[in-house]
Amino acid sequence: MDKKAKKKIEVLRKRIQKISQQLSGAKQQEDEPGEVAKYEQLIADCKAEIEELKAS
Repeated sequence: MDKKAKKKIEVLRKRIQKISQQLSGAKQQEDEPGEVAKYEQLIADCKAEIEELKAS
C-alpha cells in the first residue's frame, strides 16, 4: 500500500467511527424511518472500500 491508500483508510476509519455514533443515536431515537438502515449501509460501504484498498 502506498501513502495515499493508507491515508484514505485512516480517513475511512474515522468516518466509520463518526457514523457509528450517529447510528447509535438513531437507534435510541427512531424519528425518521430508514435512518438506521442508511447509517448501516454507509458503514458497510466504508468497510468494503477499506477492504478494496487493502487488496490492491
